[in-house]
Amino acid sequence: MASTMIPYTVNIKLAARTLTGTLNLQNKTAVDWGWQGLIAQGCHSSILIIDPNTAQTIQVLERHKANVVKVKWSRENYHHSLSSPYSLRLASADAAGKIIVWDVVSGMAHCEIQEHSKPIQDMDWLWAQDASRDLLLAVHPPNYIVLWNGDTGTKLWKKSYAENILSFSFDPFEPSNLALLTSEGIVFITDFSHSKPPGSGGKKVYIASPHSSPAHSKPAAAQPTGAKKALNKVKVLITNEKPTAEAVTLNDCLQLSYLPSKRNHMLLLYPREILILDLELSQTVGVVAIERSGVPFIQVIPCAQRDALYCLHENGCITLRVCRSTTPSPNETVTDPEQNSQELVYDLRSQCDAIRVTKTVRPYRVVICPVNENKAVLVVSDGRVMLWELKAHASKSSSNLSSGLPPLYSAVNFCGTPLRQNQKCIPDLSLNSMIGHSLIPGVDSPRPLADQKEVHLKFLLTGLLSGLPLPPFSLRMCPPLTTKNINHYQPLLAVGTSNGSVLVYNLTSGLLHKELSVHSCEVRGIEWISLTSFLSFATSVPNNLGLVRNELQHVDLRTGRCFAFRGERGNDEPAIEMIKVSHLKQYLVVVFRDKPLELWDVRTGTLLREMAKNFPTVTALEWSPSHNLKSLKKKQLAAREAMARQTTLADAEQSSVESSVISLLQDAESKSESSQGISAREHFVFTDTDGQVYHITVEGNTVKDGARIPPDGSMGSIACIAWKGDTLVLGDVDGNLNFWDLKARLSRGVPTHRGWVKKIRFAPGKGNQKLLVMYTDGAEVWDTKEVQMVSSIRVGRNVNYRILDIDWCTSDKVVLASDDGCVRVLEMAMKSASYRMDEQDLTDPVWCPYLLLPRAALTLKAFLLLQPWMDTFTMDITQVDYKEKDEIKGLIQEQLNSLSNDIKSVLQDPNLSLLQRCLLVSRLFGDESDLQFWTVASHYIQAFAQSAQSNESVPEGQAAASHLDICHDILCESSFFQGFQLERVRLQEVKRSSYEHTKKCADQLLLLGQTDRAVQLLLETSADNSSYYCDSLKACLVTTITSSGPSQSTIKLVATNMIANGKLAEGVQLLCLIDKAADACRYLQTYGEWTRAAWLAKVRLNAAEGSDVLKRWAEHLCSPQVNQKSKAMLVLLSLGCFQKVGEMLHSMRYFDRAALFIEACLKYGVMETNDDINKLVGAAFVDYAKLLRSIGLKQGAVHWASRAGEAGKQLLEDLSQTEGTGTESSPADDTDNSLVNIE
Repeated sequence: MASTMIPYTVNIKLAARTLTGTLNLQNKTAVDWGWQGLIAQGCHSSILIIDPNTAQTIQVLERHKANVVKVKWSRENYHHSLSSPYSLRLASADAAGKIIVWDVVSGMAHCEIQEHSKPIQDMDWLWAQDASRDLLLAVHPPNYIVLWNGDTGTKLWKKSYAENILSFSFDPFEPSNLALLTSEGIVFITDFSHSKPPGSGGKKVYIASPHSSPAHSKPAAAQPTGAKKALNKVKVLITNEKPTAEAVTLNDCLQLSYLPSKRNHMLLLYPREILILDLELSQTVGVVAIERSGVPFIQVIPCAQRDALYCLHENGCITLRVCRSTTPSPNETVTDPEQNSQELVYDLRSQCDAIRVTKTVRPYRVVICPVNENKAVLVVSDGRVMLWELKAHASKSSSNLSSGLPPLYSAVNFCGTPLRQNQKCIPDLSLNSMIGHSLIPGVDSPRPLADQKEVHLKFLLTGLLSGLPLPPFSLRMCPPLTTKNINHYQPLLAVGTSNGSVLVYNLTSGLLHKELSVHSCEVRGIEWISLTSFLSFATSVPNNLGLVRNELQHVDLRTGRCFAFRGERGNDEPAIEMIKVSHLKQYLVVVFRDKPLELWDVRTGTLLREMAKNFPTVTALEWSPSHNLKSLKKKQLAAREAMARQTTLADAEQSSVESSVISLLQDAESKSESSQGISAREHFVFTDTDGQVYHITVEGNTVKDGARIPPDGSMGSIACIAWKGDTLVLGDVDGNLNFWDLKARLSRGVPTHRGWVKKIRFAPGKGNQKLLVMYTDGAEVWDTKEVQMVSSIRVGRNVNYRILDIDWCTSDKVVLASDDGCVRVLEMAMKSASYRMDEQDLTDPVWCPYLLLPRAALTLKAFLLLQPWMDTFTMDITQVDYKEKDEIKGLIQEQLNSLSNDIKSVLQDPNLSLLQRCLLVSRLFGDESDLQFWTVASHYIQAFAQSAQSNESVPEGQAAASHLDICHDILCESSFFQGFQLERVRLQEVKRSSYEHTKKCADQLLLLGQTDRAVQLLLETSADNSSYYCDSLKACLVTTITSSGPSQSTIKLVATNMIANGKLAEGVQLLCLIDKAADACRYLQTYGEWTRAAWLAKVRLNAAEGSDVLKRWAEHLCSPQVNQKSKAMLVLLSLGCFQKVGEMLHSMRYFDRAALFIEACLKYGVMETNDDINKLVGAAFVDYAKLLRSIGLKQGAVHWASRAGEAGKQLLEDLSQTEGTGTESSPADDTDNSLVNIE
């Protein structure tokens, strides 16, 4: 590199990187969007890590040998601290059955797992949080599920099933439930645990394909709404018997997923419909169908925050469908009363533009942002990644009566709290802040609240990443960096493609600089003639005479102008074999297949010489690096100085000007050299078919023939030549390299035994004698001084792609084009490299705290959460007393700067409450466990604070505006939960289609206390049914139950006997009939039916009794064998046991969360003060202060220590002492201190 000659060095460090292109069909399902905010995507055997906000590829992971078929980010549902930091962990699986768990920032494989050698069908990390975070479940074909420890790579257990497993889905509400989609149906597993494999073979159900049911065979044209009516008749889709052969030929179910928005619901996707099942009845309760002319589905993603579905269609269109609220709005007349209660209806609320689908271009997958659920990314087979963002805009009203859909209303809350006056907010922060929750009859007022606006949703394309087109490619790097061009140098790589366009990439950023459509056929070669212009040539397919159309274009990058360099020539002539530009970029040689070569002047674009017919056929050609430009310049300079002397005035002060005038003249001269008369002498050598070497000299427009060197007997037909300094290298078709030392007049042959030498190129940089050699099966780097090989890469041995073209991009990095459609920039050792992300030189800064060091990430979080020591909130870390290396400070500041202006202004808004801030920061960090905790905490802290103000004992009679979304299930308010369950039974009742279903509905109604409806259902039993008598008696019993003592005690006795003899459900029913639901819950808990008991408590018991049941459940969740403390905390939050939650947080060492939670409780006045609580407050605040001290935020530590009262005195003294002496205790000591619990 020339930079060694100058005192300062220029930073042109090119990172090793991979430019990727089209995807392989096996990469179709390999894409995932993690809570960390990044997208991982498989491309052949590499994995791209993409930042969706700036649409940049920030890492490429290379280690797989086969195509990547699945990628999965690990979940972030645990409390983050120094010992369990924010980290980017990704699992990827390939077509050869290998799973790799990556540390994405460093690009290193954390562990590798291999069981069989077939493609992994599906895999996912376990979500049950307090268990191990490292567990990974994978489907190894054909029929095994294996649980792995993703940290160590050890196998925990393995289980086989009778059918081939296609995919699986975890129940998001119950970690022990898992559903497998198999080739014949669905297998439900209810005893999934990480400690041992499932015991049974699971419950198998078969899917009768909806199209084979008789309802569909009716001609649809008979009635106008044929499709709808037919779909309503598809009642049963799930049978326990295996369907007959003609009924189901093939399970064409594309996908199965549990709905994360409500418990016990699942969706099945078929090409033309989505079925929503209620698993308690295993019964369809909703169908989303595509009309005849519509475009079939490929994939659907259910949302958690709202009952909504993102669907991907075969034309690449993404649609959003939102479940319609069942309450009719007041101004809406119910036209079809039956339809209203018939089923769940998902209305199409928004759709994005389709893409142009061709044979090679089709949509593969869509992923949505798991944190906010308002962005979707579409991956297309040609390597494009399209980022669609959902935007909500409010409209006045009633504008969508035309569409016939009930309106959608905006959400009331921002970050869990109703907005205050002039508070800044981000309406499009997440799906649940864009649209309000679905209403439930009997609980919600059907009219929108005062501040709810009607909203419309729109998709906007906010980012696009495109890949390279299909190979083959030809590569050429622009001229190397020198001392002269150092100020304006850009490392540009030109890539010629098969469709005739030339892509120019800037290799510092890896981004496409220009895409130029230059030719009409495949580009065969490119030669740069300056830093901003190049010549490229392309040849068409030969006709029957073997003649082609040659295109040789001159392209100027700055303007994009291209013109045909050879003018009118080029039609019907032999194909151009190669073009070679001389070192001074003065002359160009064009070599043809069966026609003598042409010599052109590059600067004027004129033909200097077309060689005679008897000119030898050229097999290889290279320009010599020697020329006489320097001696010419010296002569010119002498003449110039003589001129200057004659014209100089005799004044003394004039002489000081003289030298500068001359230097100006020289500058002008050197600039105009290329365009003006001066023509230096240059030479080139070439070989003919016999291996004879010719030497030709060109000066101006004279061409002289020089000496000839007879062929070397040991070489075959020469294929290529390279020349640098005093070394000339020849390569032949048999794999021999011949090194000539021109100074010492020595030659040395080396057989490489690798077959045809396709290309050889010397590395740039003065005195750099490395040589890059390309063969049909790979490439090698040679050191020509020592005449020995430095590194080698070979197809099948260390890589699985073929190399199509090579070049040097700097003095120590090479660039390879390969047939998997990628262009790789590699170190000279040619090991395929993932790079460290933190060494990347990105064009746009990326917000991703996970890229920081663990301590720095926690500092950033603490900095954003609370700055109570400042009057105003700042986004500048330098304004805070933060003792840390400047480099780390700089990285934190970069993260802060990369936040969007909206978010910055909201964070700096003094109106943002502590609870909103905690929620917003957990969203920014993609911290699942924080987000869940603060959502529930902020809701119930505010609810209990409100009810305390209005002197109500329980927060039941509240404005329904603010109940928790149903996706929180048992954590919701009882009234809301009850309403939801009643609505659900009503739907099940409408949909029931067999005696089994009717019986289940009657049972549910009895538990919910809806006795009249239950009696009606019981009396429906037909006389020929075996349980006719039993049901009739039950109906009589239900209607005659009065609260007289004797009958109650009898029933209670019968119920307890039933339970003791194993009829738990029946006994519980009887207890519910006589209003002894609390006893029923106790029995359920004794027999381990904890969730069922919690459900019953929510729907039947008053607040005090219900909270007893739920507290017992929380205790059970905390027990070591269950170990779901975080879930127990959420249950306690919903009961308002804030002190207990504070103590639990502190004892689990969640110091930051504990301190902020207690602070919020004190602020809202939901913790009364007594000695116990003061003690807790002191301990929590001191520990948080120590944590802040250990991560370097001293002011924060002082603030919290001073708030801790007595407990904080000692720490305050320590802090002020270190201040006084100016010594900062080392973080290692701090962490030891903070491990001691202060009581």
